[in-house]
Amino acid sequence: VDLLRMNCELLATCSALGYLEGDTYHKEIDCLESVKDLIRYLRHEDDTRDVRQQLGAGQIVQNDLLPIIIQHGQDKALFDACIRLMVNLTQPAMLCFGKVPDDPVFRHHFLQVTSHLQAYKEAFASERVFGILSETLYTFLQLDWEQRQEEDNLLIERILLLVRNVLHVPADPSEEKKVDDDASVHDRLLWAIHMSGFDDLVKFLASAQSEQQWSMHVLEIISLMFRDQTPEALVSAGHARSVEEKLRDSQELEALRQREQAAKRSRTLQRGTRHSRFGGSYVVQGLKSIGDRDVIYHRNLHNFKNYSHDTGKEVRRVPKRNRQAKECKDKRRSALNVRLFLREFCVDFLENCYNHLMYLVKESLIREQTQQHDETYYLWALSFFMAFNRGNGFRADLVSETMSIRAFHFIERNITNYYEMMLTDRKEATSWSRRMHLALKAYQELLLTVNEMDRSQDESIRQSSNVIKSNIFYLMEYREIFLTLLRKFDETKQPHSYLKDLVESTHLFLRMLERFCKGRRNLMVQRKRVKRKKSHAEKNQSPPETSPEALEETWKIVEEELRATGFQLSESLTEGIVPFDATSETPLEEQRTEAMVRVQDALLTRLGPEALGLLRAARSVWPEGDVFGSADVEPEEELELLKQILHANLPRSSPPEPMVEDDDDGAELEEEELESVQVSETEFNFLDFVKRFASPNIVRPYLLLLKSYSKNTPHTNHCITRMLHRLAVDLKMDALLYQLSVFNVFNKILSDPAASAYKELVTFAKYVLNRFFSLAAQNNKAYVELLFWKNVGAVREMTEGYGKEGLEKKPTWTEEEEEELRKLYEEHCHSEVPDIVETLLPLLSNSNRTRRQVVTQLVRMGLVDNAKELKKQKIGTRIVLWTEEQEQELQMLFEEYKDSDGILHDVLGNILKKLTAKRSRARVVDKLLSMGLVSERRELYKKRSRKAQGKSSGKGMTEEEFLAELTQGSPDDSMDRDDEEDGEDESEESEAEEDEEQEKGESQNGIRRSQGMHSTVKRRADVGTMVNALQQEGMSGPLLWLQNCLNKTANDREEDGFSQPVPLVPLTEANEDAMDNKSFQKLLRKLGMRAPANEQESFWRIPAKISVSQLRNAAAALSSREDEPEGGVEQSEPRSPTGELREEQEEEEEVVSGEQRAQALRALLLARKRKHYTTEHSGMCGNSIIVALSYQMTPVNYSFIGKG
Repeated sequence: VDLLRMNCELLATCSALGYLEGDTYHKEIDCLESVKDLIRYLRHEDDTRDVRQQLGAGQIVQNDLLPIIIQHGQDKALFDACIRLMVNLTQPAMLCFGKVPDDPVFRHHFLQVTSHLQAYKEAFASERVFGILSETLYTFLQLDWEQRQEEDNLLIERILLLVRNVLHVPADPSEEKKVDDDASVHDRLLWAIHMSGFDDLVKFLASAQSEQQWSMHVLEIISLMFRDQTPEALVSAGHARSVEEKLRDSQELEALRQREQAAKRSRTLQRGTRHSRFGGSYVVQGLKSIGDRDVIYHRNLHNFKNYSHDTGKEVRRVPKRNRQAKECKDKRRSALNVRLFLREFCVDFLENCYNHLMYLVKESLIREQTQQHDETYYLWALSFFMAFNRGNGFRADLVSETMSIRAFHFIERNITNYYEMMLTDRKEATSWSRRMHLALKAYQELLLTVNEMDRSQDESIRQSSNVIKSNIFYLMEYREIFLTLLRKFDETKQPHSYLKDLVESTHLFLRMLERFCKGRRNLMVQRKRVKRKKSHAEKNQSPPETSPEALEETWKIVEEELRATGFQLSESLTEGIVPFDATSETPLEEQRTEAMVRVQDALLTRLGPEALGLLRAARSVWPEGDVFGSADVEPEEELELLKQILHANLPRSSPPEPMVEDDDDGAELEEEELESVQVSETEFNFLDFVKRFASPNIVRPYLLLLKSYSKNTPHTNHCITRMLHRLAVDLKMDALLYQLSVFNVFNKILSDPAASAYKELVTFAKYVLNRFFSLAAQNNKAYVELLFWKNVGAVREMTEGYGKEGLEKKPTWTEEEEEELRKLYEEHCHSEVPDIVETLLPLLSNSNRTRRQVVTQLVRMGLVDNAKELKKQKIGTRIVLWTEEQEQELQMLFEEYKDSDGILHDVLGNILKKLTAKRSRARVVDKLLSMGLVSERRELYKKRSRKAQGKSSGKGMTEEEFLAELTQGSPDDSMDRDDEEDGEDESEESEAEEDEEQEKGESQNGIRRSQGMHSTVKRRADVGTMVNALQQEGMSGPLLWLQNCLNKTANDREEDGFSQPVPLVPLTEANEDAMDNKSFQKLLRKLGMRAPANEQESFWRIPAKISVSQLRNAAAALSSREDEPEGGVEQSEPRSPTGELREEQEEEEEVVSGEQRAQALRALLLARKRKHYTTEHSGMCGNSIIVALSYQMTPVNYSFIGKG
């Protein structure tokens, strides 16, 4: 009912407009109000665009609106309203519906609206219509800006939009079945524009400085005017055909004639000399049917060549997502008079408008003052008019605006963006592919113009061309764009024409690059490499120490310089040295350590006077404790103190990181900084660059284009052949083309009746086939290789021989190793270990075996049926329900640790350690939230207090605090690090679960290694072999240190009655080097020690699961065979490490032992208590302070093994 009432209202409104009598239109009194009512109705139409369809069916534009503006144009208000209404009625159907509807009903409405638009377009193809539009537009353009009203500017814009909408209407293929050179509706519309002078107004708008705001409208109108044209057709309009065109046409006709004659001969041969009324039946030997018998053929023999098992079968439907992309509609040749007028338009536009208009449009695009996808008009104009300029007597000054590096960069960026959007926006992949093709054609046209500039007779133009080529060949983005586009080509989204332009552009680029390299011996180009930076924990490591020889040489130079100056410093040096940073947030008293580091840096750079000046300035700022010497110190004592500072081990610590409430941004920034692009220069080699095209991913697109060789232009076939020639001949990688689909195309070319038209392809195909058959005579697997695409490695194997590199790398197992693996597997296969492979790995005599090698060998020996049986199991917590006792335990632990003090305030970490029933971090967090103990997850994040922050960074820690930390800290404290908790709640929860699983996995590894400890110690002969090898490498001291650590831990566990992981902290340089040695680490794994689990751990650990007896057995296994007591009785008491450490100290270098460090700390405390006795104890304090400070600045927490 509503629809019928709406129809009545529309009919009444349309009747109130007026009526057409002959050629005269009589408007009614309410004509203006009726037009406004129609605009109002259009504003409230439904999704089917019912109002628009009814007005189109009533032909209101043809019968009412156009006669009104032609005959009553003097009525400004009515004219303005009619233009507004026609702008609305002529807007594209795609804008009305958003896209081409998939629903059949809405698709019908879409087609109805399109048919009405096509009728409007035919009505607009009138000189009278465009005459009145041109006169109105001309009147407004004559007014200056001061005289124009806002309504005038709106009417100018509406006229331009109306012309744009009418030109945008697509052609009706069912109605316009016209041949070339015949006038279509679009041609008649263009002729009306030309005869009315509207095209001159368009050129004026494009060139006038005062009309810059219409630049995008003008460019849209121009692009739609030339929608069906090609630059080549316009250039040749009005000219006789050239010799090249005649030759090309004759070659095409000759190829067609040869094919026709060959088909005629084939039909003649198929017909026998006498007609047989009996088809006959034949047995085809060697060709099996569905069963085991040979095929029986029931047709004439002359058709047997076309026989196939697929004959008569239903054609398999190709899925929509796998179909080839559809081509855009073909270009057609317009009527001659239209082409001539468009040619003159192009000439005038290039001379007067192109540079100015393209500059304005480019600025609008860069400033994002345009609508979405408006850059496509810019790309089209660039490619079209630059191509026309090349064909019409090339002049570089006419296209100078778009002939720059900025244009290359703009197009390259758009190509990249379109490709990314084509992958992400899959529903609109076709549209993004078209835009990408447009950008590629613009890039191709830039290269063609640069190539044309090279052939110019003007020296300045050739120099400009060299500058542009130097830039595009230097930058990696422009060099590798074609490699990327070929590698990413997808025939389901990108049409055949795109591939053709891509292949031709690649050929042009390589030809220009090859020519550019020939004239230069050393061509330097830019190379970018993504470099992954080290993590934050790795950055904080202290720099490597200087060798003792270098330090001695440095000290000699510094000492001579100071003695030469008589220990006297200049006034400028004394006044300019400030030993502290007044702007730092670190308190002045806590900057003393930094001052010591600055003195050492000055000494290392051999600036003796500056180091002495810093020492004296620091002494005046920090006189307490005589850290920098006493007030009345002698010059010789200062010299000795500087020497001690130079040789002291003062590791640099990173500055403290400020506390941030919300660490999300900081974490994201840190992740972004982990990867950086390293830019460098390298010498360019053209052949090395061509080698990057030797890939199946790049050869496949060329083969796809080669399949349509008969439809390709001669230039396209030449581009394909030239690229394949580079790979097969220049790089000598013809085996890359040894593929069945390639040979199938070669066979079609060679058997083509018109093969004489493809001489280049025929010659190349014969060359590749001859090379293949020569190789097949030597390699009997060559025919099998035809089934596969081959990379460079496979090509080398196919031509040079198989398995030369692989045999050397393939691991072999001796009979003894296989027997050992069999016994170990049978021994542990019935045990309840979660991962038997992890249990077997440390027990094998060959410690270099990997997990994959062991699994493969077990399958090969038949001990297991499938490798999946030995797959690593993901260990996780499966406890979900909470009992009352567990909830009470959780609440008690939370109350205990929520107010705990320490460097790290980690409530959740402490709770997880103490929980009886182990659960994941996420489960505990959820339970704490549900119990109401915390209100949000952030309360459970690790936090570092500002006070503790300064201590952990090695700054501001007093000597008493440092001593207290050493004497009271537990071994587990060294595992706590300051790591930022970032991300949202979900990310924190997921990370927490991963951390928990990782911790559990590591504990399980510890269990496996401890279970394998008995067998390991029983095989002391293997451990003894490793110990002897390490002793021969000079690691007797570290082995003795490890043995003492094991015995000390065993004694402590026996006394305390409980076990906890104990870190192995190397305090000497020799021990540190040993911990980094791979052989020493293998020994640690053999003994069951646990490696650092993650970035929060720095030291190896003695697992808590290893018993006292196992520890002592492992310590006994470290003794050499000569030192073992007779009878196999193992030592129960550890040997004293004091004598051994002192021997190492005397033989290798001077190292501070544990007792000396304790004495130094006690001396430090005594010196602080006895400030007034500075004179007597100055020497001793200076020596002890250096040692104390060196340990104070070490960023890790030193914890001694055991309790000693």
